[in-house]
Amino acid sequence: MKALSGAGFPVPKVRALCEDASVIGTPFYIMDEVKGRIFWDSAFADAPRGERATFLDEMNRTIAGLHAIDPSSVGLGDYGKHGGYFERQVALWTRQYRTDVEAGCYEAMDYLADWLAANIPPDAGTSIVHGDYRCDNIIFHPGRVEVLAVLDWELSTLGDPLVDFAYNLMMYRVPSFLPWGLADRDLGELGIPGENEYIHAYGERTGRKQLPDLTPYLALNLFRFAAIVHGIKGRMIRGNASNANAKSLVTHLADLAAVGCRIVGKEIAS
Repeated sequence: MKALSGAGFPVPKVRALCEDASVIGTPFYIMDEVKGRIFWDSAFADAPRGERATFLDEMNRTIAGLHAIDPSSVGLGDYGKHGGYFERQVALWTRQYRTDVEAGCYEAMDYLADWLAANIPPDAGTSIVHGDYRCDNIIFHPGRVEVLAVLDWELSTLGDPLVDFAYNLMMYRVPSFLPWGLADRDLGELGIPGENEYIHAYGERTGRKQLPDLTPYLALNLFRFAAIVHGIKGRMIRGNASNANAKSLVTHLADLAAVGCRIVGKEIAS
């Protein structure tokens, strides 16, 4: 975050890092508070209809700006491995999914794990990737459409920018059962751009006039999401939860994620 701040990217100002766990029981860092607005809904329904498209465009501009930063120029050249990010992600989440046998298995996820492993796209380059870039991890200015800070960098590393962008793009593929999902909403009525327009804007900003087919990248992110929820479901089954309703909620989410994988899988197969 400190490195990105030096490059002019919007993050909170970091004041200090303490790696001595004896101070409060864990390593920690201190950053400035950023006063602004956080939207939990990718449709930005709490904003005036005429501003919603600009909020999405600002979110698009910001992730494109992140991917334009040369990691080595800000001292992050060794922040992760160069190349092979898509393949490593497929291997990681397939392993996570298949080793948690107590959570059960899903035909769609089995299919997609195999398909992804056999269809690794060429590397689209190496950039700083956020790993969890969504509207609710962004603080917007309290009075205008401007990103003041991007939060939650725990999953950040060096990786393929198209994988990172497709995670953000996944909002168009998941339903509004998830707060940031748009798949079952009337985008025209809401006054926000569709998926193709959002993709085009990112391509223009990153100099990628001809983006490759993003279906594999979306499929990977849906699979990753499913695998994460599948793992949560497994922990609930093993009794590692205090919320009596958590197990049924996670089961529903796991089913939802698996259905998402199945839809993408059918699109790939066709």
